[in-house]
Formats: sequence, C-alpha cells, structure tokens
Amino acid sequence: MARILISTPMLEGCLDALATHDLRVGEPGSDTGAEGLLCTPIMPVDADALARMPMLRAISVAGAGTDAIDGEAAAGRGIAVLTAGEALVETTADAAFGLIIWASRLMSDTERALREGRWQGWRFDQTWGRDVHGATLGLLGFGAIGRAVGRRAGGFGMDVIHHTRHPTGEPGWVEAIDELLASSDILSIHVPLTQATRGLIDARRLAMMREGAVLVNTARGAVVDEVALADALESGRLGAAGLDVYAHEPAVSPRLLAAPRTVLQPHVGSATMATRRAMLRLAAERLAESLG
Repeated sequence: MARILISTPMLEGCLDALATHDLRVGEPGSDTGAEGLLCTPIMPVDADALARMPMLRAISVAGAGTDAIDGEAAAGRGIAVLTAGEALVETTADAAFGLIIWASRLMSDTERALREGRWQGWRFDQTWGRDVHGATLGLLGFGAIGRAVGRRAGGFGMDVIHHTRHPTGEPGWVEAIDELLASSDILSIHVPLTQATRGLIDARRLAMMREGAVLVNTARGAVVDEVALADALESGRLGAAGLDVYAHEPAVSPRLLAAPRTVLQPHVGSATMATRRAMLRLAAERLAESLG
C-alpha cells in the first residue's frame, strides 16, 4: 500500500481508484513518505518540494499541463509525470470556440454598452464585429484540443489551417508559424508552455497578423507577450482578443483589463462539474496504475 499525497480538492467518488492506498492531504513536499502525488495543473512542484519527498515515484496531474512541475528534477530521479488531459478536451474546445465567437462579434463590448444604458436601440451602423462563418481559422498547435476546435469550425464553414513543428500529413498544415499568422483571420492557440513557446507570440509576430484579426488563447498565458498584445489592441491593429489564461495567474495585467475589444475569462476552459470530476478520476486511475 503506497502513501499518496493529495494536493487537489477531493470530489466524492473521484478517488475510488486509490481506495486501497494510504491517502494524505497537503501541499507538495509536506509528506516526506509520499510515494505518489496527485495535484492540480497549476500547483507548483519545484525542485525543493521534490527534494522533501525522497520516496516519490509518480506525480499525476489532474489536468493537461505539466509546466508547473520541475520536469528536469523529476526526470533526474526517475519520477513518472502523468496527466489527465484527455478528460478536458471537448469542454476546453467548447470554451475556445465560445471565445472565438464572443471576441469576433465584440459581444463583450456590446453587452457592456447595454448594461451601462448606452444602447439606443437597433441601428444600421451599430458596432461592427466580424463574421466567424467563412473566416480562416489558424490553429497554433494541433493536439487533441486544437483538433476538437477545428471540428467545431467545420460546422461554421471556416477554412481551417494549422501549424505544428512536424508535418501532420493532414490538409491545412502550414510549415511556418509566420505563414499561419499572415493567413489567419482568427488565431487560436493550443500549444503547451515550454521554453520554446514562452513569449512565442511577441510583437513581431502580432504585427504579422492580418489587420483586424482576432487572437484567442486557452493554452497558457505566457505563450503570448501580454505587453505586445495590449499594444496591438490599443492601436487597433488587432481586431479583438479572447483570453482564458494569463502569464501571472491569478494576477491579470492592468493593461489587458483595460484593453478594448477584449473578452477575459478566469481560466475556466475545463470548468464544468462533469469534466472536472473526469479529470480528477482519470488522474487517480493513472496514479494507481503507476504505483501498482
């Protein structure tokens, strides 16, 4: 029977796979005898925390991203890092496509005008958003979530293109990121946060996007240079942005909070009860399988 440290909220029935193990609750590093760790995707697990768990054999993340874990330190000790990303694919794709529509049609601005009493009734020259149907959607990253967003785009008659580091062999693959940006009316980001992707969408690349284009990010905030993004929105060069993730969560850049034509969500892409339960359940099952 392995001792397992639980660093996530516990939903009833979601940890059944670990029922035969010794479960303890606490922060990473708080149990020196832990052989397994179950944590959220934003829970920092640094080298110091790992050093305080000398018996640790496996970490299971109840989510898709592992950027909060010191992967080098874990790999150096042979600690398995497991994820439960499959459980959140469709729900996160729903959220991403919702942001695509909401940002493209400037719905945040128009709702605010209505709530503040500034709406004066239907007019022919009302706030101009942009059409989603028939637009070119660029997917930066073509993993499970990116593909799911692409499937939804098909229902809107969108032309879907995508970029990955290596050819996918599928229609719409674009070899260069810069070409993807220049060809997209709407860009949706679906890459993990790594050293290679941190700040990937910077001022130079934002300038390559079509004037009036829309940027949506449901991946990780630090993939986008938030200062450059605010500049592009304030100048009017970028048509709109829909964001669910931020570089320094839970803090959000004041410039993004004040930026025009921006839809901001508090990292809720996977936030339905059914999906969060599935994420935790799958993470528990993977940890149980790893520890035996």
